[in-house]
Amino acid sequence: MKEIMSERRKFFLTIARATGVAALGGLVWSAYVDEVTANSLMLRPPGALEEEDFLKTCIKCGMCVETCPFDTLKLAAPGDNKPMGTPYFTPREVPCYMCTDIPCVPVCPTDALDIKKVSNTSGDLDINMAQMGTAVIDTKNCIAYWGIQCDACYRACPLLDVAIKVEYEQNARTGKHAFLKPVVDSDFCTGCGLCERACVTDKASIFVLPREVALGKAGDYYIKGWDKNDEKRLENATSQITKTELSSEKAIDSLNDMGGLLDD
Repeated sequence: MKEIMSERRKFFLTIARATGVAALGGLVWSAYVDEVTANSLMLRPPGALEEEDFLKTCIKCGMCVETCPFDTLKLAAPGDNKPMGTPYFTPREVPCYMCTDIPCVPVCPTDALDIKKVSNTSGDLDINMAQMGTAVIDTKNCIAYWGIQCDACYRACPLLDVAIKVEYEQNARTGKHAFLKPVVDSDFCTGCGLCERACVTDKASIFVLPREVALGKAGDYYIKGWDKNDEKRLENATSQITKTELSSEKAIDSLNDMGGLLDD
């Protein structure tokens, strides 16, 4: 009888252990999935490939983090809710200080940080070509948009009067003063985050987001007729015209058609 009870106990213990391991595995996998997918707002180092390609290419070696002289870059750790082991930075804490030699990029062994993305036509490194993100202004809470003079973000921008400009506008509320409103030009903003770090409000009213999150996209239906390069997108375009009974008439005739109202 004791042997039967012993075997039964072993059986239930085995089941319990298996269940525990399965549950633990599920929790680990769930955490991994969360960390992998929760990356839409992550800011990567200069020269980073598109996020999907970056995650496939980065081997999580940490060499870019080691070479950063300002400790801007961090490696995502468990619990950060970011893909583990991948480099990122948080501008409000430590922005990118726009090193001219961009030390984090050349050391990347897999080209997850692509040196070509931060090199000019002469092959020289140019940190101003970086597209880590773009700054966005919360005009509701930016005190400059209230009429309080503040140019902290403007002065902090390494591309002064290029990436961030100040627009002057009459302050009708006082009738005496002018609004000095910062405006970001996304064509030149590198996403370094120096503006976010400098912002004087408790929670930054200017903040950097990944470009694919911050910027809209007009789509292929809209062409800048004044931009010859943009017009090239029409070269292989096709069109389809739908004809209806109404479209067979001239526009002026259609507009003047009273639909039999005058017959009476």
